[in-house]
Amino acid sequence: MSEVKLAAETRTEFGKGAARRIRRENKVPVVLYGHGTDPKHLSLPGHDLLLALRTPNVLISLTIDGKGSELAIPKSVQRDPLKGFLEHVDLLLVNKGEKVAVEIPVVTEGELAPGAGLVELVQAALSVEAEATNIPESVVVSIEGLESGANVLAKNVKLPKGVSLAGDEEAVVLSVVAPQAEESEEEAEEAPEGDVVDEG
Repeated sequence: MSEVKLAAETRTEFGKGAARRIRRENKVPVVLYGHGTDPKHLSLPGHDLLLALRTPNVLISLTIDGKGSELAIPKSVQRDPLKGFLEHVDLLLVNKGEKVAVEIPVVTEGELAPGAGLVELVQAALSVEAEATNIPESVVVSIEGLESGANVLAKNVKLPKGVSLAGDEEAVVLSVVAPQAEESEEEAEEAPEGDVVDEG
């Protein structure tokens, strides 16, 4: 897993007005917490942080006020609902070798059996425990040869080495939905139109 280095500055002003001023400077208000330490109120360069957050569970190496280096992962990201820019980010302090609970995106590979229908992704992400410095970007679920009605449970997903399931083992991750349901709905919609034509 790649490590992104960012330079952080300590914040001394708080509240909505201060946060707006920080964002006007193209920076993002951030809180760093964890390991029983007092939360640190920081600001980070907005564009660099936005790029870093494109990688799920990215590992961020923080230099604070030009000193030292702290490792952290994103825990909560708030975006403007209309414009999408970063409003506030919570970062969790981590150590190398430490295990953390995270959500990892689910990716499918392979092809369904002929005529099997569609894949319905019930869970877009899987809750797992992994080393903070070795969090996989995604977990791959094979759908090769699956037929209609098939389900893949969380316990059936092959996880990378060093990663363990943190959520419900019996939870359905994805289902294969038969295509007949869609066809019958279309036929039902077409039927009244046919009646109207007959009457005319």
